[in-house]
Amino acid sequence: MYLRHRLSNGIRLIHRQIGGPVAHCGLMINAGSRDEEEREQGLAHFIEHLIFKGTSQRKAFHILSHMENVGGEINAYTSKEETCIYGSFMPLHYERWFDVVADILFHSTFPQKELLKEKEIILDEINAWKDNPSEQILDDFDEIVFNGHPLGRNILGTPLHLASFDRPMITDFIEGNYATEEMVICSVGNLSFDLFIRMAEKHFGAFPRRSKQKRRQAHSGYRPLVRTVDRKNHQAHCVMGNNAYSMSHAGRTCLSLLNNILGGPQMTSRLNMAVREKHGFCYTIESLYQAYSDSGVINIYFGTDPAYLEKTHVLITKELTRLRHNRLGEVQMRRAKNQLCGQMHIANESMLNEMMLIGKQVLHLDRVEPLAEIAERIEAVSQSDLLEAANEVFDPSQISVLTYMPDQVV
Repeated sequence: MYLRHRLSNGIRLIHRQIGGPVAHCGLMINAGSRDEEEREQGLAHFIEHLIFKGTSQRKAFHILSHMENVGGEINAYTSKEETCIYGSFMPLHYERWFDVVADILFHSTFPQKELLKEKEIILDEINAWKDNPSEQILDDFDEIVFNGHPLGRNILGTPLHLASFDRPMITDFIEGNYATEEMVICSVGNLSFDLFIRMAEKHFGAFPRRSKQKRRQAHSGYRPLVRTVDRKNHQAHCVMGNNAYSMSHAGRTCLSLLNNILGGPQMTSRLNMAVREKHGFCYTIESLYQAYSDSGVINIYFGTDPAYLEKTHVLITKELTRLRHNRLGEVQMRRAKNQLCGQMHIANESMLNEMMLIGKQVLHLDRVEPLAEIAERIEAVSQSDLLEAANEVFDPSQISVLTYMPDQVV
C-alpha cells in the first residue's frame, strides 16, 4: 500500500513500507534540461554534479562519505524533465539520508574551485558521449524531432555553454525551477509512515514554500527530416522515428504495447526476428518510446555494416507496413500482452525501480498507477487500436531518418 502526505511547503511524500534489509529513497524535482534557457544549455546537469561538492556544513568528501560510511549509496541523475537525488541503504539509516539530502538541496555553496574542476569533468563526459555513436545519434535525433525546442537539446550541454556557467546562473536556475510544490520524496523500505513523515518534516518542512516561476512551453510544429552525417566509424548507425504520445495521452498504453511488439527487449520482437535472426544484418536493433509530460518520441535504432544499410531499411519498412495494414491474430495479441505485463512486473521486482517509478508518477501525474490498473489498460487494447496507433506514428510521410555513415573505415 502506498501512503501519501504533503508538507506545509508543498513537498509531496509517498512511501511503501516493506520488510527487508535494504531501503531506497529519492527526491524527485520537476526540473530538467527542458527548463533551461538557450544560454543555460547543460546547466541542470551541471547543478546535479555540483550539489555534491560542498555545503555550508560539509565538504565534498563528507557529503559522499555520509552514506558510504554505513554501507549505503547516494547518487543523482538529470533527465529532460527531472533531477533526482536518491540513495540505497539499510533502513536504520533513513535519518542520515534525509539529513544529507536536505543539506545539499538547501545549503550547497558551489565553491569556485569546484565549479572549475567539475567543468573539466563534464567536458570529459561530453567527449565520452561523442565517442559513443549509438548514444549520440539518439540525442541528435531528438534535436531533429524537437527542432528548436528545449526537449531536443542534449542534457550535457555544449563546451561553449559549459564555460560560461557561474554561481549567479546556478542560483537563478535553482530559484526559478526548484519549487517545493514540484518536489516529491519517494521511498520503499522498512520504516513506518509516521516516522517517515516526522523525518521529512524535520529536515524539509522548514524550507519556505516556493512555486515554479517558469512555465514550460509545449512542443509543436514537428516536420520530418532525412539527414546523413559522415563520421569515422566502422558501422553505419541509423535512427528513424516520429513525434509520439505524451504521458497523459489516451493512446499511451497502446503505443507502449505497439513499441514492445516492434522492437522491445525480448528476442522475439519483430525487428529482432526479421533483421538479426533471419538475415544477420545487425547486432543491435531496437525501438524506443519515450513519453514526456506534454509530448513524446518513438524511434528505431540499429547499427550495421554500410553494405547492409539499405537492406535493413527495406526490412524495417516491411515490418512497419505490416503493423499499419495487418491486424494481429488473437494468439499474437495474447502473447504481446503477456510479454508486456510480464516485463512490467519483472522491472517492478526491483525496489529501486519501484521507488523511482512511483516518484515520477506522483511528480507528473499526482497519483500512482497500480500495476493492476496498467495491466487492465494493456488488456483493453484492441487490434483496431494498434492499427490506428501504427498508422499515426509510423505514417511514412512523417518519419524522420538520421544516419551516421562512415566516411572511411577506421
